[in-house]
Amino acid sequence: MEGYILRDGKEQLTLSTAAVDKLLQSGQGDAALLYLALCRFGRGVTPEELERALPISRLRIDAAERVLQQLGILPRPAADAPPAPAEERPVYTSQDIAGLLTDNEGFRLLIPQTEQQLGKKLRTADLQILAGLYDQIGMPADVIYLLVCHCVERARRQWGEGRRPTLRQIEKEGYHWAQLGIFDQTAAAAYLKKWAQREEKSAAYMRALHLPQRQMVDAERRYITQWMDMGFPPETVALAYERTVFYKKDMNWRYLNGILRRQARRPCRGQGRVDAPLHKEVRVWHTTESSCSGRSPASIRPGSAGRRRWSSAAGCCTPASPGWRRSSAPCGAP
Repeated sequence: MEGYILRDGKEQLTLSTAAVDKLLQSGQGDAALLYLALCRFGRGVTPEELERALPISRLRIDAAERVLQQLGILPRPAADAPPAPAEERPVYTSQDIAGLLTDNEGFRLLIPQTEQQLGKKLRTADLQILAGLYDQIGMPADVIYLLVCHCVERARRQWGEGRRPTLRQIEKEGYHWAQLGIFDQTAAAAYLKKWAQREEKSAAYMRALHLPQRQMVDAERRYITQWMDMGFPPETVALAYERTVFYKKDMNWRYLNGILRRQARRPCRGQGRVDAPLHKEVRVWHTTESSCSGRSPASIRPGSAGRRRWSSAAGCCTPASPGWRRSSAPCGAP
């Protein structure tokens, strides 16, 4: 490709070199379009003005805005709450759908492919949902097909062979993809690869929680995904599970999650560390002697010579200073 110098004698637009480099490395076309539009306006611009200026849907603009925030080109808002899909869902008539089928080959080919994946003939309401994903959100037909296949596979894993997702469930996942900025095959492939890796790891977390080998329900999946994101391996979750059962006498998801969240907030401790904070607390008796006689606390009277530290976790005693205290270190630790 030859080099070009853009000089047309008209008003010039100044772009940040750092921002352009970030956009080139990210490969996000929608984010680049939004950045150019923001630079072009050069002032405060409303979402409606951006929607008229850009050839992409509102959801894609919102996704591009989040990409710019992640790249550090735009500041992050205090609270990022994307609009609810139900508020933006259009109503497609039979004539609208017929026009899409006539004018868009990709959408026309998507219908029989979706019917094959779902094992049924699509009704008018189903076609309206696909039309919304394709026309209103602006998701290409090949990406919608990957979305449908993903939902079918997820339903198979969760509910067993022969079960299929509904179009409403596919639509909900489609809005989730749109909010993540998944509008091309590259982004979809990266998301699906990450999802498959999480599914493989989930089995180890289920074993750490002493749960049977089955498909997780949505609430369980949210907890485990959160722990993965915080960097906790299954071994750390297993320790938190033991502590939960020790105190609550049974599995308690909220209590276990609280243990891990507190561990993640501890300064100077890696999330994956399996160390003192997750050990059961033990009561210890401090003594002044350097030898261990193996006597229990009941046999040691306060004020007597030869007081020792007694660890109820292991039934042994070690030298220490007088008095009771709690220790999170296992017996025998310095």
